[in-house]
Amino acid sequence: MTPIDRFIVEFDTALRSVVGGANAQRPTPGSESGANAALDSEQRKHAAGLMRINHVGEVCAQALYQSQKLVARNSEIKEMLDRSGQEEMDHLAWCETRLKELGSHTSYLNPFWYAGSFAIGLAAGLAGDKWSLGFVAETEKQVESHLESHLKKLPEEDHRSRAIVDQMRMDEIEHGQAALHAGGANLPEPIQKIMQAMSKVMTATAYKI
Repeated sequence: MTPIDRFIVEFDTALRSVVGGANAQRPTPGSESGANAALDSEQRKHAAGLMRINHVGEVCAQALYQSQKLVARNSEIKEMLDRSGQEEMDHLAWCETRLKELGSHTSYLNPFWYAGSFAIGLAAGLAGDKWSLGFVAETEKQVESHLESHLKKLPEEDHRSRAIVDQMRMDEIEHGQAALHAGGANLPEPIQKIMQAMSKVMTATAYKI
């Protein structure tokens, strides 16, 4: 792939992350379940808020992986980030589809989430591959915990959303482990705390906007 081709691919990924239209390579989990089976209006609204948070998380993931790939020193690490990013694109598409089924929308602040995450990912990447990978591992660890909490909060009747979130959770575990195996370093505790605080702001905002 030429540099121009690569630029076009990455630009398309960024555009789809921000404005919508992500394409999944894997089928949506829970496709056999009815789109809104047994859900009342309040349950759909609550599920949509949670799935919007998850969608924002995937917008951020695309920005992080794209920025870190730009400055990765090792070609194997770039390939690993690329593979993980492709699976995260599946997540993005699944969440977008589910939001439409629930009669809701993605976050209106997606351009802001993407830009901020891109800058953070770039900074982590410039710090060196081991810290970049450590950032990926810690991010995925926090996302895994976050998704587990959503499995407890989603309506029991919402089998479709729950199937999507559970598959995402399993993928995030694999991404985090891959980053550690590739040489990721454990981030200092203060940075972990800052990441957790930023995540709380994002989730509280994305649930509504």
